[in-house]
Amino acid sequence: MNTYSEAISWIHSRLKHGINLGLARMEWLLQEMGNPEKKLKVIHVAGTNGKGSTVTFLRSILNESGYDVGTFTSPYIETFNERISINGYPISDDDLIELTRIIKPLAEELEKGEWGPPTEFEIITAMALYYFGNIRQVDFTILEVGLGGRYDSTNIIRPLAGIITNIGKDHINILGDTIGKIAYEKAGIIKEGIPLFTGAKQEEALSVIREETEKKQADLFQLGSDFSIENNESVPGGEKFTFLSKELTYENLKVSLLGRHQTENAALAVVSLLYMKEKNLLQLHEKDIRAGLKKAYWPGRMEVLQDHPTVILDGAHNTEGLEAFLSTMKERYREKKIKVIFAALEDKDLSHMLPLFKKINAQVTFTEFEFPRAASATKLKEIAQIEDAAIENDWCSLTKRMVNELNPEDVLAVTGSLYFISEVKPFIVGLLRGRY
Repeated sequence: MNTYSEAISWIHSRLKHGINLGLARMEWLLQEMGNPEKKLKVIHVAGTNGKGSTVTFLRSILNESGYDVGTFTSPYIETFNERISINGYPISDDDLIELTRIIKPLAEELEKGEWGPPTEFEIITAMALYYFGNIRQVDFTILEVGLGGRYDSTNIIRPLAGIITNIGKDHINILGDTIGKIAYEKAGIIKEGIPLFTGAKQEEALSVIREETEKKQADLFQLGSDFSIENNESVPGGEKFTFLSKELTYENLKVSLLGRHQTENAALAVVSLLYMKEKNLLQLHEKDIRAGLKKAYWPGRMEVLQDHPTVILDGAHNTEGLEAFLSTMKERYREKKIKVIFAALEDKDLSHMLPLFKKINAQVTFTEFEFPRAASATKLKEIAQIEDAAIENDWCSLTKRMVNELNPEDVLAVTGSLYFISEVKPFIVGLLRGRY
């Protein structure tokens, strides 16, 4: 394993093992690596949508407070290395090569045993935990759950705090087809005596979460009762809001991510860090909270690549994500001519997602991209049942034409699968900079 391309190629070769939930392989790997996870101070973030944004709010506030923070997130938008980052900066190619050298022989040994081969996600999770524990030690580590929670490979840790952003119907073929079943899987991150903060709203989900926290004797802090948001206002370049808890109020907080849902993610970050401050786990000042929220940046989430004409990227990859995207578009760009390019994976809940486009006055074009589970443009239009929607198989030529034909009053939004967004973003950035 001498080059970056060799390391990435080997990691991606694990994709053939698919999704195989369970913790036995992680337990074996980490034990062989000296249990680096036991050295870490972890905040664990689960949920259907908003995990990545919540992670970046947490990280940004902690950075403002002077702490070094490691983050583990997925998928990546711009570079694979960003999945394992410190203070917002992806690890180096050399570090990734070194991590691969360490874990490859262990993975090959594990493959011969009773639990079988580790998946790609398990490999990357173990690499992140080893990196933060042994190679580049940090003050805090923030882990984003990959899928569900209960049997996700990140659930090998005992955190300082757990966060469940929200609950929606995603990955129903794996997690279950009801909000209650999905909530049960996500509530699996709740540990004995460890506080849990949630932005979930449905009573079906909350009853499951309450039952789990009571069983584990864990404190529960719920958006809308234990802390809340008021005076949300869309302003140029972001959102403004007031955060309220039972102890304090912060007025005129600002985030640079677009959409009301981002204020909820920000509130989750704030309330969990304030709790940790109260327990003397960290130092935190109001100015750090304000600066951290404003500076937080997360690619591919209502990301404005250009103004006048406006070009936006957003990973609206499930029903709740698409609803948030459409709501933000209607609120911010109601006077504009909206054009949408959309591609998705076929294992998403497309029958509920796609008809949502009827709620917005927009020119919608369905397209497709090279990915094992990508839906065809034709299938997307059939499911959407939007007669005047267009279809075009070649997203590259479609995007180039639509960007070049934009008028000052137009807004072009490219949305759908995060895997699609990660493929499209460098191309659009190149277009806007005149490379193509």
